[in-house]
Amino acid sequence: MEDIILGIINEYGYLGVFLLITIENIFPPIPSEVILTFGGFLTSFSDMSFVNVTLAATLGSVLGAVILYGIGRILTIDRLNAFVDCNIGRALHLKKGDILKAGKWFNKYENKAVFICRFVPIVRSLISLPAGISKMKMKIFLPLTALGSFIWNGVLIYLGKVAGEAWHSIVDYMNLYSIIVLIIFILIALLVGIVYIKKRYIKGKN
Repeated sequence: MEDIILGIINEYGYLGVFLLITIENIFPPIPSEVILTFGGFLTSFSDMSFVNVTLAATLGSVLGAVILYGIGRILTIDRLNAFVDCNIGRALHLKKGDILKAGKWFNKYENKAVFICRFVPIVRSLISLPAGISKMKMKIFLPLTALGSFIWNGVLIYLGKVAGEAWHSIVDYMNLYSIIVLIIFILIALLVGIVYIKKRYIKGKN
C-alpha cells in the first residue's frame, strides 16, 4: 500500500495528497503518517511548498470528515433505537438508555471532543460520526475540524520536511504512537466491558 501512496503523490502532487487524505479520513487504516511525512519530504527538494501541501491535506481532512458527518446524520437516534430493539441489540443487552447516556456525554463535551480527537489515530476520523448523529452545528464542527486537522497535518508535514530522506523514521515513531493509543483504547474497552457485564449480568442475577 505504501508504494501505491508514494506513487500517487509523486504523480499527482497536491491533488494526490488531497485525495489520499480524504480517503484516509473515511477509511482510517490507510496510513496518513506516510502521506503527510512523505509530502513534507517532497517540499524539501521539489516545487511543492509546505503551505500548499498542508492546505491540500487539510482540505482533504475536512472533506472526509464532512462525509462521515453526513453518514452520522443518517444514523438518527430512532434508527439507533431500532438497532437496540433488534435481535443483535437484545443479544448484546443494549438499552435505549445507553444511547441516551452516550448522546448526553457527547453533547456535553462535543467541542473539545471534535477538536482534541483530531490528534488521536483512528478516533480522529470516527469522531465525525457522533458529531453527525448529535446534529452538531456545522458552523462549529467545520472550524474545529479544520483547525485540528491543520495543526496535525502541519506538524507531520513539517517533520517530514525537516527529516528529509529520513522521513520514514517519523512514520516509525508515529506507528509506535498509534500502537500505544490502540493499547490504551483496548484497555479502556476491556474495563468498560467488565463494568458493563457486572452491572447487566451479575447484579441482574442477584
